[in-house]
Amino acid sequence: MARGAHHRERRDRATENELKFQVAGPKDHARIAAALRKLDARRLGAYDEENFRFEGPAKTTRSMTLRLRVFGRGPKGVLTAKGPARFQSGVKIREETEVEVADSRAMLDILALLGFRTFVVYRKHRVHWSLKEVSVTLDHLEHGWFVEVEGPLGVIPDIALSLGLDPKTALKDSYSVLARKYLTKSKKEARRHAQAAAAVAGTAATS
Repeated sequence: MARGAHHRERRDRATENELKFQVAGPKDHARIAAALRKLDARRLGAYDEENFRFEGPAKTTRSMTLRLRVFGRGPKGVLTAKGPARFQSGVKIREETEVEVADSRAMLDILALLGFRTFVVYRKHRVHWSLKEVSVTLDHLEHGWFVEVEGPLGVIPDIALSLGLDPKTALKDSYSVLARKYLTKSKKEARRHAQAAAAVAGTAATS
């Protein structure tokens, strides 16, 4: 007897609306935190993350992002898949699906067995604020200081402006792309320094 088709209820698709800004340093974070307090925002907490961005076999991740965030030293984390990005008035809009992971080490093994490889790894210290229906995070990464404003599409540009952030200057790149660019630049600079040092040593040896 043939089995009937398996049916499941379709879930509501989540959409991420985001403005991301790079700021000069910790003084800007302090200024924005002070502005958030004046707006009666709630500080939800601070924590560290280790982020793994993956590339899939063939072209499976060409137009989407797959990322595992590990909180603190683990093992808990969150696996996130994001669809292609589009932009509206500077706001980055993507479909987003997230699932909590009880054992991030096991998830890393599963993804490796499925043919996914790590594209880049980066660490982030995050301070999370909530302002009504908007999430504001103050992030410090190896390659800079950043602010993310997420929430309803029609609201977050005004919230950003109230914090002294111009939506016209919002970044388009994700943290993983920024981290990859930073690593590539650092490697090139290291090679140039090594070549310069070798040239000086060679000159000294022949003089």
